[in-house]
Amino acid sequence: MLGRRMLLLALTPSLVAGPKEDFARGVLEEARGNDGLEWYEKALEADPDAVPLVSKVGDLRFAAGDVEGAAEVYRGFAERRPDEVGPQVAYADFLRSAAPNDDYAAKLATEVLERALNTTPNDLRIIRRLFRAYEQVGEREKSLELFDRVKAGEVSGGNPALAAADMARTLFPSDDEKVRDALDGIFRTALERQPADRVTARAASEHFRKSGRIDEAIEMLEIHTAADPSSLDLRIRTGVLMFVRERHEEGEALLQEVLKIDPRKALAHQSLAKLYRRQEKPDEARPHAAEVLKIRGGDADEFVSLADEFLEAGMPREARLLLEKGLFDHPDEPGIAVKLAVATRRDPDTRSGAARLFREAEALVGDDGPATEPEFLIEFAECLLEAGETTAAEDRLRAAIERYPREAKREQAAALRRLAGIWNAEGRNEAAARALLKRAEALEE
Repeated sequence: MLGRRMLLLALTPSLVAGPKEDFARGVLEEARGNDGLEWYEKALEADPDAVPLVSKVGDLRFAAGDVEGAAEVYRGFAERRPDEVGPQVAYADFLRSAAPNDDYAAKLATEVLERALNTTPNDLRIIRRLFRAYEQVGEREKSLELFDRVKAGEVSGGNPALAAADMARTLFPSDDEKVRDALDGIFRTALERQPADRVTARAASEHFRKSGRIDEAIEMLEIHTAADPSSLDLRIRTGVLMFVRERHEEGEALLQEVLKIDPRKALAHQSLAKLYRRQEKPDEARPHAAEVLKIRGGDADEFVSLADEFLEAGMPREARLLLEKGLFDHPDEPGIAVKLAVATRRDPDTRSGAARLFREAEALVGDDGPATEPEFLIEFAECLLEAGETTAAEDRLRAAIERYPREAKREQAAALRRLAGIWNAEGRNEAAARALLKRAEALEE
């Protein structure tokens, strides 16, 4: 008990208060010397079967270069508890990891595991380790014997189906139909026994998918989700596989049902967005694509590109909400800041607060970049006009007119007419306004 109490005090000093504080502080100071090895060894002497202490002392001795001393700790632990699997596995694992290329260490580890298997003949932890050991030394007959035992389900602990599949991949060619058929039966039987087991269901589905049998892969997942409807990730996986088989309506309905339960399942949104893109349904695809970015995040260009789609579709509110998330993720990205100002102005609900965003975007960009593009300048000019800042609006209009590319004649003409309209409305610069209108007419010819 002393060892456990000392370990608790050392690892959780914040829980110690009052008169115990000095003692805990002293324990920690002692543990810091020599990486704490001397202190942990004393604790292990007081409580030699405390598993955390065995592991800690063994690791510290090995790190200090004392391989024999580390092995002694694990060996003594295994010898004191010969009927327990954990100590035998810990000793064997240490031997293999401490000297991975040493034949003698490998032989010792194998002997430890063989003795443990005689004591506990069906423990899958031991069987899997022995299987790897036999394979490394070329004892295929012994490996096959273990495989047959696992395949027949004569094991306890762990997941026999996954173990058998791993062994089969090591033992046999990938195109061996007899082995494939045997694994079919193993996975089906495992799923019949435990249909709600998510690991087995996913592994069974992948087994069939990798061999090109998508319908069977779907079937495995459907068996599982019927037993555990709350397994939303595997329901999504079912829908994705349905898309692969071009069972689009079924997959779509399934993913929509999942999203009713949990609207933040990004993979479901992403799969639906891809489906609708392939079906040339951009209106249906955009909301799901936006949800993916809101949930998972993405590159700045992804936010801007999708926001452009919303704006072109006359959906400024959706563009604004998306860009607000984008700016949160990329606070120094000028492209997002510029587009957010535009979307905010076009959204009737937020139009009054757009001026601040335009100025912030302009300050962020500086003399070059997206805030100097004509679209932004035109939108900023209109925002300034609404605020009564005519001179500043004229400056942006002039800048936009200068920056339009030669092929954008219609847009440049519209900007010329807008500037001329301001002057005419205020009764000033009449000659200049007429000149602007003539330039506009020339561009429109």
